Amino acid sequence: MRRQIASPTEATDQAASPASPAATPVARKESEPMRTEFAFELPRGYVDEAGTVHRAGVMRLATARDELVPLRDDRVRENPAYLSVVLLGRVVTRIGGVTDVHAGIIEDLFASDLAFLQDFYRRINAEGHTRAQVTCPACATDFAVDLAGGRLGES
Repeated sequence: MRRQIASPTEATDQAASPASPAATPVARKESEPMRTEFAFELPRGYVDEAGTVHRAGVMRLATARDELVPLRDDRVRENPAYLSVVLLGRVVTRIGGVTDVHAGIIEDLFASDLAFLQDFYRRINAEGHTRAQVTCPACATDFAVDLAGGRLGES
């Protein structure tokens, strides 16, 4: 199966969050393949041992196994807050040139990058989208917006 990677600006076309009252679903066309991987850019970036900053990355959709396996992890049993670190270590497939992403890499992220990835995970897995169709309240023009944004402060 060939995986399709969506950039942050084209990362699926499905329903919008209930928190966005003006947003309506943007349906995926039947002819479009289902995207299973989504590109992102970290707000600050992962700094490796050599001091290189890695910002662009890829996260894949989570499976049921991805959500269940961390619950058996001793680190998660001792500290439930560690669940998101282990889970992200399973679904983030690349950060910059780093392709062996695991819980140890996620632990070394800045807090703002961890929060970004947790939110990105929720958007693509729980809600199934990062794009929403909205209507401008001033001119009534319909357009799509990317909820993931590219950097902090963008939407």
